[in-house]
Amino acid sequence: MKLTDISPAIALTPLDGRYHNATAPLVEYLSEPALNRERMRVEVEWMILLANGFEGNGNRPVIDGVEPFTEEEKAFLRSIPEDFGAEGIKQHAAHEAVTHHDVKAVEYYIDDQFAKAPAGSAHINDRLKTLVHFACTSEDINNLSIARCVKNAVEHVWTPAFREIIDHLAAKAEEHKDLALLSLTHGQPATPTTLGKELAVYVYRLNRQLKHIENQEYLGKINGATGTFGAHLAACPDVDWIAVSREFVENRMGLTWNPLTTQIESHDWQAELYSTISHANRIMHNLCVDVWMYISRGVFAQVPVKGATGSSTMPHKVNPIRFENAEANFELSCSLLDTLSATLVESRWQRDLTDSTTQRNIGSALGYSQLALYNLMGGLKSIHPNQHVITRELDENWEVLGEPIQTAMRACELRGLPGMEKPYEKVKELMRGHTIDQAQVEAFIDQQSFDPETAARLKALTPATYTGVASELVAFDR
Repeated sequence: MKLTDISPAIALTPLDGRYHNATAPLVEYLSEPALNRERMRVEVEWMILLANGFEGNGNRPVIDGVEPFTEEEKAFLRSIPEDFGAEGIKQHAAHEAVTHHDVKAVEYYIDDQFAKAPAGSAHINDRLKTLVHFACTSEDINNLSIARCVKNAVEHVWTPAFREIIDHLAAKAEEHKDLALLSLTHGQPATPTTLGKELAVYVYRLNRQLKHIENQEYLGKINGATGTFGAHLAACPDVDWIAVSREFVENRMGLTWNPLTTQIESHDWQAELYSTISHANRIMHNLCVDVWMYISRGVFAQVPVKGATGSSTMPHKVNPIRFENAEANFELSCSLLDTLSATLVESRWQRDLTDSTTQRNIGSALGYSQLALYNLMGGLKSIHPNQHVITRELDENWEVLGEPIQTAMRACELRGLPGMEKPYEKVKELMRGHTIDQAQVEAFIDQQSFDPETAARLKALTPATYTGVASELVAFDR
């Protein structure tokens, strides 16, 4: 049997197959049917605005000869996209099979629905079909629909998952703000920190990107074939089409009005948004790698999943697969987002269609990120600090106290205390490349001419207490 003969159709990509449960919420906003439903919303709201006007024009019909819709009629028109389901998808597809044009198919689909208008809807008749898509180019509908789809997907699906990661890390940063941890710079033992402070670094970084995303503008336009309102004025020269356009984009579509475009809205806001999400992805990718290495080092222990297999041949293994999965999918998401950011800002003269097919991959770009967020969250919930390993690492690396000792010697020398010359070199001779213990550190301190207060302060230090104000810094992660 051919797999292509199986019904329902087998998914080609893992986002709609193996990982469907993790990415399914995005279908509501970034699938092809979701886009067509949003196109219907735009078309319907445009009709209502043209027929019923707005406060800026005295709530009079924008176009002469069109009677305002009643509340019942408006409710019916708005039900067209809301009721767009499996049968509607088939009906739209049938139109597109003939038109080979997805937006024209939407227009014809809306025409079809007029026959279902409730009794007494005198204004919804065949003559009113002329109002559907009035003075619009396809991109008037598309740019608004895509902006609303992306905005809703980011605000209702991606951002909550992203914020969940931040909130989890923030809670763990607070919980472990005093848990001393051996740092590694260049992979070598270095000045200790705390686990909470290291997690707070990620919280701070991610929160900055979250603010950019929350403040993101989503631009839209409705101004005709090349952005001049030419057809609008030719048909209805007495209408203030600029005011109508602004009203529709800002107050009916909930977007930022773009007054200057070619046939397409220039997509700069998309490039900005996708660049920011890609940046956030890369920060979380860094987190995945760091946690993976902490697990490898034993700083984090994993909670085994009952029944799960870590290796087909090594039964003892508990693999950090959630972090590895997240790492790979962040990379895939970034590659798509970077391509979108780079290509969408260019268009040949007033219009070419490269953006049309490119934008159909927005769902995939966010889908891979959504999948990565899902796995990262699962991974973070399955780990906990391994106190035994953390304590052992600190106890085995007393040489990290070379930094505070030589720095204190410098301060004493600056105060004029004798015998403190060449502090860095003296400490280097004792500690570099050597494994030393507490007794050797204390003996070195005793050999120097420290004042009693400084000597006592240095001798009270241990690798576990030499963390500066790391625990206090956690408060700045927000």
